[in-house]
Amino acid sequence: MARYSISRKLDCGYSEALERARAALKEEGLWIVSEINVAELVKNSLNKNFRGYTILGACDPPLAYKALTVEADIGLMIPCNIIIHENDEGGSTVAAIDPVISMAVIENPAIALVAKEVRERIDKAIGRISLI
Repeated sequence: MARYSISRKLDCGYSEALERARAALKEEGLWIVSEINVAELVKNSLNKNFRGYTILGACDPPLAYKALTVEADIGLMIPCNIIIHENDEGGSTVAAIDPVISMAVIENPAIALVAKEVRERIDKAIGRISLI
């Protein structure tokens, strides 16, 4: 696991992991505001096959609003990316950028508090995925 991410390996397949991720994020009040099917993108643009890999952009609208009112350029760092991908050895992985780490470059205590709250929600959601 990279030190900049919150990650879990799952014993289920990619499609099930993706559905679990969507449900767990929703249960934690995180909205999926974007979705990139990387395998489809690679197939359509490069005509190559790629493992199941999706990037979900997730955010909590009230926390995003709070962060944006404090630091207008924070929009460069939201939504938080959550990835779900097939593992070479079987199963799948779900991982998210750790917002505390990624937003540490912004030297603003108000942003640090928002990042901490977002990390707690993402951590709970990823923990929930393995329980679903």
